[in-house]
Amino acid sequence: MKKCFLAAILSLFLVSCTLPARVSAETRLFRGLSVEFLGEYQLPKQTFKDTVVGGLSGITYDRTTNQFYAVSDDRSTLAPARFYTLTMELDSDDHLQKINIEDVTLLKNPEKQFFTSGTIDPEGIALSPRRTLFIASEGAVKSNVLPFIGEFDLKTGETREFLQIPPRYLPNPPLKPLRGIKDNQGFESLTLGISSSLADDPFRLFSAPETALQQDNPSGNLAEDTHLRFLHYGINPLGFPILVAEHLYVLDPPPAGANFNGLVEILALPKEGYFLSLERTQGIGGFGVKLFQVVNANATDTSRIESLAGNTENLQPLAKKLLQDLGELGIELDNQEGMTLGPRLRDGSQSLLLVSDDNFQKSQVNQFLLFRLIEK
Repeated sequence: MKKCFLAAILSLFLVSCTLPARVSAETRLFRGLSVEFLGEYQLPKQTFKDTVVGGLSGITYDRTTNQFYAVSDDRSTLAPARFYTLTMELDSDDHLQKINIEDVTLLKNPEKQFFTSGTIDPEGIALSPRRTLFIASEGAVKSNVLPFIGEFDLKTGETREFLQIPPRYLPNPPLKPLRGIKDNQGFESLTLGISSSLADDPFRLFSAPETALQQDNPSGNLAEDTHLRFLHYGINPLGFPILVAEHLYVLDPPPAGANFNGLVEILALPKEGYFLSLERTQGIGGFGVKLFQVVNANATDTSRIESLAGNTENLQPLAKKLLQDLGELGIELDNQEGMTLGPRLRDGSQSLLLVSDDNFQKSQVNQFLLFRLIEK
């Protein structure tokens, strides 16, 4: 009897001391994010103040005015390079109802003149704490348009300064071996990591090309065009912007039948080291778009690696996790390229707004998609 009693006590003790279930490394690494789709709006084809509205390739939110700024990727062909000021209307359930165009601002080069045709290819846009806009120009190798990232005055559109782009991103035809961005596949994405709203405080800037650099995928094979370089700059109130680091970003493999696969947008989240990314494919089945959570968890600095071709096995890339395959939303997707955090919704949750580039084609639309960003 005494032995049975001791055995029972020992059993209870062991049960009470059982260790909790292990938390997976992935659970510890990523935040508990998910998204809820809140509707679509297609901007009607139109002109505004003598400009053709279209090519909306990047978008950023201004919480001080509750407005958005969307950059057009017109290469100063249909009208001078520009960005539009937009507002968003929601219904009582926070579903997207309408996007309104409020204004347009024409960009100006360092000589305070409008960019001439073929000298700019604006794609990414981000609002800074000092009330300026950083804009990424993708670059077009065949047209000899070099990629750049510039800072512009929010009110006048005038150029303030350009960031120094590392030579490995700059094309060098007809020299061999080729280096730099591929044609029309340069700096599509741009985001700022902002920890303070004070104009004099430093902040971070991140950008990446759509696909691998020439030297990182000399074969040009689409299936191997997945290893990108993710740039990280430090922006200070005094002195020039400094390249802090560069990391490896790996695209998901393209689906069968795809003729394009690329990274079209990145978005820094308020918590340092965390991002959202948007990957887009195009093929005979139309557009495919995936939204990922991305984390910089001790990723390898690739800035001193001359070529990534056959040289990635021992590199630690940025970690990423699928949040939403937009192909599962039950709507026809267009050429999604821009993404920004928007205003807080009625329940206090964070909104996330995406926009597509219609390429100024009648068969395409500037499609806005609204989501609720949820964190458990």
